[in-house]
Amino acid sequence: MIRNEQEYREAVERLTAEKKRLGEHRDRLSESGLNEDELKHVMDPMLSFHEQLKEEVAHYERLKRGDFQKLENLEGIGQLLVSLRIAQGISQRELANRLEVHESQVSRDERNEYHGVTLDRAIRILKALGVRLETKVVVAPLGREDTETKSY
Repeated sequence: MIRNEQEYREAVERLTAEKKRLGEHRDRLSESGLNEDELKHVMDPMLSFHEQLKEEVAHYERLKRGDFQKLENLEGIGQLLVSLRIAQGISQRELANRLEVHESQVSRDERNEYHGVTLDRAIRILKALGVRLETKVVVAPLGREDTETKSY
């Protein structure tokens, strides 16, 4: 996951360079006499990495626009906390200052996507980011999630 502008710029530069390198590599392999199936077999792992990097860049760009994924049962709360900081353009250093912790603590927490974060700590981070998280409770009969539900 790209977590800051520097990582984003580096990823975009890598994508540009990688795209050129992939094209050149494909041309060399093609000239060596590989057929399409062989070419695909050789190129697929490199293309997979390229596509993954493209998706990370696109994900970061969506976050910068404030486009967040839906959160269910608090699963993904850590990634949401990182995403909210990115969307607001707040650095890890600034968030650390607001939380009155060392910047390395925020960096470590974000690298681990706040794995095991307590509810109290998540609330402190949301407040430091100036975010209010709203919830909607949907009750489904036990073992029957595909049937009628009640919302509160």
